[in-house]
Amino acid sequence: MAQTPIVIALNRAGEATAWRVAEILEAKVHGREGRVERADAFFANALDHVRTLFAAGVPVIGVCASGILIRAVAPLLADKTTEPPVLSVSDDGAVVIPLLGGHRGANRLAARIAEGLGATAAVTTAGDIALGVALDEPPAGWVLANPENAKAAMSALLGGAAARVVGDEAPQATWLAPLETTAAGDAPAIDLICTTERRTVTSPHLLYHPQRFTLGVGCARNCPPQELIDLVERMLQEAGVAPGAIRCIATLDLKADEPAMHALARHLGRPLRLFTAEELERETARSVTPSPVVFAEVGTHGVAENAALAAAGPEAALAHPKQKTAMATAALAQAPGPIAELRGRARGRVSIVGIGPGQASWRTPEASRMIQEADELVGYGLYLDLLGPLAAGKPRQEFALGEEEARCRYALERAGEGRRVALVSSGDAGIYAMGALVFELVDRSADAGGVSDAARRVEIVSAPGISALQAAAARAGAPLGHDFCAISLSDLLTPREDILRRLRAAAEGDFVIAFYNPVSKRRRTLLAEARDILLAHRPAETPVLLASNLGREGETIRYRMLGELDVDDVDMLTVVLVGSSNSRLVQRGEGARMYTPRGYGRKIDGDLA
Repeated sequence: MAQTPIVIALNRAGEATAWRVAEILEAKVHGREGRVERADAFFANALDHVRTLFAAGVPVIGVCASGILIRAVAPLLADKTTEPPVLSVSDDGAVVIPLLGGHRGANRLAARIAEGLGATAAVTTAGDIALGVALDEPPAGWVLANPENAKAAMSALLGGAAARVVGDEAPQATWLAPLETTAAGDAPAIDLICTTERRTVTSPHLLYHPQRFTLGVGCARNCPPQELIDLVERMLQEAGVAPGAIRCIATLDLKADEPAMHALARHLGRPLRLFTAEELERETARSVTPSPVVFAEVGTHGVAENAALAAAGPEAALAHPKQKTAMATAALAQAPGPIAELRGRARGRVSIVGIGPGQASWRTPEASRMIQEADELVGYGLYLDLLGPLAAGKPRQEFALGEEEARCRYALERAGEGRRVALVSSGDAGIYAMGALVFELVDRSADAGGVSDAARRVEIVSAPGISALQAAAARAGAPLGHDFCAISLSDLLTPREDILRRLRAAAEGDFVIAFYNPVSKRRRTLLAEARDILLAHRPAETPVLLASNLGREGETIRYRMLGELDVDDVDMLTVVLVGSSNSRLVQRGEGARMYTPRGYGRKIDGDLA
């Protein structure tokens, strides 16, 4: 369970209990508007809000009837191995029920809440009740190497089979001790094998690895990923260490964006942790092969050995000194016991998030997840406000309109310090928004106003959003049914002559056109010029859609004919969709609808002929 849970309070009867649960878990309380007096964030609709949190991967603890939570998340249930925990707590705090995610943290949460409240944890997971241990969810610092055998093992144990905790690391596995006390006579035995070694284990036996090792790696710039992977695999084979016994991969922070490092992390399924040269240099006294050449180059006498030691902790020692190839190095360090906490820092990340018009129902689960995972939110204040309860309690940095470059630079530099930053845009962040500017800043040289080296090495990911032209088209009907384009009428960043040239080309090509930034207080002429250019190529009766505040309060949809389009009908919040010469308006009971035929009628006529 990676994310902090959210506690849901639906009424005053359960409000006090919600705050007690939040205190136990150091979590936030989200409350129903008008139903509770105090909350870290308020929401209007319980089902929608719980569904949004669940889709974003957030554990949910509802102080409410179980049925409310079940109805909320039921449409989203698909894969129990990835879904977050969902628990219900009675208003009086007497009962805690893990509804979903028993083996993904829900049962542990239930036990923790019950202990704090003096309540009963109504755990129904068979293994937890009968065995006292969730075999497929070992504690931090341990991994189950063959989870596919867990179901058979638990079934056998529940059927009376004995359990034997064996292997050279069995003394470390104190969490498995209760199973040996519940062994049933001379029934068949299930082996719970604890070792750092590679083993092939048949069903129903289980193989557990204590993560006592850390892997330190270094490489030259643009090292072939397979070269590093092959080096590590050879080292692990020689050392007799299973990949599952590796807690993390560690390296110098200068290698944060090195493709080979991330390929290795994916190959082993282990997190990558970063250390500064200063942090690595502190480990030189414990290293075996310090190098003045490396020190002169990167500021530390070693990368692979020093990184392995830094990640494994002060009680660790090198288990396998540095090995190298032409472009890569690797070393292993071993701690005296399983490593529960990760040292170093993760690679920073900028998530470029498009939230559509802003309402939760039009926001993708991926966008919601990126926002929830972020350490900090960055954006125009209005866009951050539109996130509602999802952004509650998160640090936020607001920038005014016109401060787009400062906004993106700030997000990149904060990520360069190891933070996860969500850069929030309305609509789709890649369409007339922040996405292109982020990559432009990374692409610029330092002399041309680029960002720092640390900021260049961050991970950058994007989540698509519903753009204004998509939202407008959906509300209108299907005006984008055939070829279309988008043109911004703002000449702040684009020369006026370029805009006019594109207008003439689009008019001649008979595209449906979406006009972004059609007018402002200062710009009042380009829309009229665009209308006149288009009238030279398509009828005055061509339908035009004017859409404002899409998906938000005050949404308006209006139609005009191209020949009657007046600049005073439009403001900066309006998207203007001009049809092609083939676009049509059709009257229906719910009002006029605009569409642009694709030409299927001609195809059918041709086929019939």
